[in-house]
Amino acid sequence: MEHLTTSLDVLFILLGAILVLFMHAGFAFLEVGTVQHKNQVNALVKIMSDLGVSTVAYFFVGYGIAYGVFLGFNFDGSLTKAMTEKSGYELVKFFFLMTFAAAIPAIVSGGIAERAKFYPILLSTFFIVAFIYPFFEGIAWNDNFGIQDWLKSSFGATFHDFAGSIVVHAVGGWIALTAILVLGARHGRYGRDGNIKQVYPPSSIPFLALGSWILTVGWFGFNVMSAQQIEGVQGLVAMNSLMAMVGGILAATFMSDKDPGFVHNGPLAGLVAICAGSDVVSPLGALVIGLIAGALFVKAFVWTQKTLKIDDVLGVWPLHGLCGVWGAIAAGIFGSSALGGLGGVSFMSQLIGTLIGLAVALVGGYIVYKLIDMFFGIRMDDEEQHLGADLSIHKIHANPPREEY
Repeated sequence: MEHLTTSLDVLFILLGAILVLFMHAGFAFLEVGTVQHKNQVNALVKIMSDLGVSTVAYFFVGYGIAYGVFLGFNFDGSLTKAMTEKSGYELVKFFFLMTFAAAIPAIVSGGIAERAKFYPILLSTFFIVAFIYPFFEGIAWNDNFGIQDWLKSSFGATFHDFAGSIVVHAVGGWIALTAILVLGARHGRYGRDGNIKQVYPPSSIPFLALGSWILTVGWFGFNVMSAQQIEGVQGLVAMNSLMAMVGGILAATFMSDKDPGFVHNGPLAGLVAICAGSDVVSPLGALVIGLIAGALFVKAFVWTQKTLKIDDVLGVWPLHGLCGVWGAIAAGIFGSSALGGLGGVSFMSQLIGTLIGLAVALVGGYIVYKLIDMFFGIRMDDEEQHLGADLSIHKIHANPPREEY
């Protein structure tokens, strides 16, 4: 019976890993549909190559920093042990958590689209996934440095982030912000007066919508399978994910007056926000969290582009960075029993844990991108941007013209 339970755990978390891996196709097509046609190939190649670099970085370094198990170096026979015990559960657990880690560069990719060099960005991906992301992951999910114990003794509960509103999304979004600031705006995006000079509408609404749908479906693996064992699975997590997703859709639809770009990012805003508290808030609380997240994304995206003059192509800082912060704070509010939640959360622990995550992302991200920019340069020149990353970097169009014979 114990062997059957272990095998079910392996299957459960493997299905989660596959679903989250499939989400990377969603990241790719969301970016493909949003960027100009001359940068579509680059979007696809970046997401795929980032996944390869992320896997190696996390296998050899990142997973060990977060959880103390350096599989790639097989210290103390850890890899050999994982290969033979519990039907390989520890290996598929690594696979599952690696897909989370690889989401960080996938998030960053959307913010720095259309003007970033290829290999310097891959190098930054290695350092982000090997060192920056797992540093906070270990704090939040493995109690590294005893911070969670301190929060529990001080405020009665640990920092609660069930599926990564902060650990994955906010950290990814705020790291992306540092990359965007180091990189600068696309050539010709803003005029001398600071106003938007060039408006770049989505190149393909169908591709953008496809990316959104893939992410939305995969997210139920992202959230539900975060239990990591079959005994911990909760229908509540799935229901809350659905309600927050719907809240994000409705808010974005009405706040943007049915703009397709916002409508298809609305469910993602709600799902980002519900990750943290999906196992403790009520479905009604999840709906409210999603509604606020959808509205927050629409307003923050416009504010970012027009007022702050931050050229965040896909709006990854508002979507992942700000909605992730809202989700973690909301878990401390709607997770309380007074508002229909299951309790066991603390607003102060949520706030402090969030601030620690943002500090790690901002400091770590800025150091990585600034140093790589100093030594290698991460920005395409103006002529390359005008030509497009597809031809400048990959030497091919997304839809090459057919030759006549």
